This record gives sequence, structure tokens and C-alpha cells, in this order.
Amino acid sequence: MHFYLIEFSDRMKILGSAMAYSILLTRLLIFWYKQRTFNKILTMMAIDWEKCTNSKFSMLTTKCNAKLSQRFTNITVILYLTNVTLFSSNIFIKDMDDVITSNVSTRSLIIDMDLPFDVNRRFVYESVIIVQFLHMLICANGMGLINALLINLVLHISGQIDILRKSVLELFPKENKCSTNRSMVKRVIKKHQNIITFSEHIEDLYSYISMVLLISDTLLICCLGFTMVTSIGRPNASESIIRNFLFYLAVNIEVFIFCFAGEYLSAKSKSIGDAAYDSLWYESDFRDSRNILLLILRSQNQLTITIGKIMNLSLEQFTNIIKTSASYLSILLAMY
Repeated sequence: MHFYLIEFSDRMKILGSAMAYSILLTRLLIFWYKQRTFNKILTMMAIDWEKCTNSKFSMLTTKCNAKLSQRFTNITVILYLTNVTLFSSNIFIKDMDDVITSNVSTRSLIIDMDLPFDVNRRFVYESVIIVQFLHMLICANGMGLINALLINLVLHISGQIDILRKSVLELFPKENKCSTNRSMVKRVIKKHQNIITFSEHIEDLYSYISMVLLISDTLLICCLGFTMVTSIGRPNASESIIRNFLFYLAVNIEVFIFCFAGEYLSAKSKSIGDAAYDSLWYESDFRDSRNILLLILRSQNQLTITIGKIMNLSLEQFTNIIKTSASYLSILLAMY
């Protein structure tokens, strides 16, 4: 309806908002479709918490990762809430100025939309922007918590890997090189299998979410960057930059979180084979050493999170996304 009535920079701003909501809706649909996998993940986490009570080191490691997850979740929620508040602050300040000057003809909404009633009426306008603000808070919390959940799951599995590494090193103590507890070897192998299964569930849950997020966030970073660059030199440049900068920062942090989670999980899984190799497996019984050799071989297949089963999430992919967004931005600026 308004495609030919607004400027190109305004189209990019509206497109960015629409894409942000589309990303959230897609994530929720994928989570709804993968709810059985999510229930399996929660069940395995509950079992891990029950088992960690048998060892002081296991309990300490699990608690440390849980506290770190809680801190990260709080930081993520605060970042998104601050983003929404600053994004909406310009409209609230402008509304107060309009009330003082009795100017009701130039009122604008937090999110541009067409409504089937007159928005310029006093109490109707306040009601609409309050509903929009609360709606943005709910959506921002939803996006932040989905991102925080991925880090929480990765931190939990990293704690389980640390517990496994300590168990592997304790299998072959230096002071008693000949005897090895066979039941402990079986527990280590079973623990490793549970970690692999847990990682596969995370991969199943977040693989297509990562694909949708990285494709859309690449375009979203480009749109927000274009909006900020083109607002330079305009009368309301500072207001536009402030409104969009935290949104731009949050999108970049979101992409970095996913890529860092995949990189961290791969590095942690590699440490399993290093711990097994550093143990004194070569001085034990051939049957026990054979099991440890199989564990080393299995750990060579690194645990990771893929982008739609196509490529692995890594910090290298993060740099590629930033480069691609900058390329698209330069094309848009040339067209502008």
C-alpha cells in the first residue's frame, strides 16, 4: 500500500522489523515441531543432575555451569529489554512533546502499521503504543531466551565433558598401573555415548533454527546498517542511530552466540580424545586399552551444531556473515 509513497531508507527500516518478527515466529514453530526432542533434552539433563550427586567434582562442575548459564540468561534478557526501551523511547518523548504543543496530526507509532480506526485520538493513541511496547517486550524476551537456551545446553554438555575427562584420567592411576576397574570403564563408555546423544538432540533442535537465523540475520544486519548510514546528515540522525544501533548490536551478538556455541562445542568434544590419549591406557590390560582406543577414535568425530545440515557453526562462519552483510550494504548504498 505504501511501497511507492515512502523513501527507500524507510522501506529498509520496515523490512528489518518485519524480518525480526518472522525470525521469532519461525523459531517458535520449529520449537513446537521439535517439542519431543526438547523433552528428551530436559529428561537427560534431569538424569545428569541426579547422577552428579555421587561425586563432589561432578556436583561442583554442574553447579558452576548452571550459575554461568543463569548469569548469561540475565545479561541476554537485560540487553534485549534495553534494546526495546531505547528503540521506543523516541516515540514516548515525541508523544509528550505533542501533548504539550497540542499537535496530534503528526503522531507516529513505535511500529508503523495501518489500523482500521483513527489513531490520532488521545486515549486511543496511548493505548496503541502501550500495547506495541508490551508486545515488543514479549517478543524480545522470547528471542533472548531462545538464544540463552542454546548457551545453557552447550554449557551443560561441556560440564558433562569435563566430568568424563576426569573419569578417563582416573581410570589408569600412576600408582597402580596394572589393575583397572572394568565397571568404571563401562561407565566411561556409556557416559561418552550419552554426551554424543545429547549433542545430537541439540543439533536436531537448533540446526534449522540456525539456518533461518543466519540467512535472515545477514539481511537484517544489512538493512539496519543501511538505515543508520543513510540517516547521517538528516535532522533526526542522532535519534535514528540511537534507535537502531542497539538493535544492530543485538543482531550481531545473536549471530555470534550461535557461532560461538558451535565452536565451543567442537573444541570441548576434541578435549575428550586428548584426555584419553594423555592417560596411561597403554600400560593397562589389552581389553581395557582397546576400549579406550575406540573412545579416542569416536572423539575424532567432533560434536557440532550445523546450519541446516549443510555446514558447521563456527567463528569462521561469523566472519563470513559479517563480510556478506557488508557486501550487501555496499550494493544498497550504490543503488541509493
